[in-house]
Amino acid sequence: MKNVLGIVTLVLSMGSLPGISLAASDDDRAALTTDLSKALTEDNEFQDRFDAEVWLVDMQQRLAPLVPDAQERLDLLTQVHQQASRVVLHPELVLAVIEIESHFDRYAVSRAGAQGLMQVMPFWKNELGRPEDNLTDTATNLQYGCHILRFYLDREDQHLSRALAAYNGSSGSERYPNKVRDAWQTRWRTQPIDW
Repeated sequence: MKNVLGIVTLVLSMGSLPGISLAASDDDRAALTTDLSKALTEDNEFQDRFDAEVWLVDMQQRLAPLVPDAQERLDLLTQVHQQASRVVLHPELVLAVIEIESHFDRYAVSRAGAQGLMQVMPFWKNELGRPEDNLTDTATNLQYGCHILRFYLDREDQHLSRALAAYNGSSGSERYPNKVRDAWQTRWRTQPIDW
């Protein structure tokens, strides 16, 4: 929880970073703070046990070729659902992002230095004064990544392609959003998403 509130505070207070435009009006910042604070205090369990079982069984089958260990799959899917729900993202979208970013390798490190499942840049830890956070820890990485993606989605007026490009640091390009869309359509789609 501390990590998430720190990210929200940082994102809302900063003007920009190299390659990342975070300009937002004071009203936008206040609304985002209110929405995220509310989401962080709500119960994020599945609403219905049957729905949970159906979703987990379905997603476990889809994830099996990428994550062979059944317990690891269950743990990952539970955490993805929890963190995505906290910030009102489709868990299936988060799974598509993870597939493209790290191919479900929690130890993945990009050439730019991004780490973990959702390829979070380590500067976030230092900016938050939390250099001890481990971005290869599944829960930590999902918490950072989902909140960062949600911020970009709100900033881009719910335009998913633009938000995904901003998340990837490739604003103005459709290459990354198209990769995520393809992964979502091929493996993760359960319901329509406006792209």
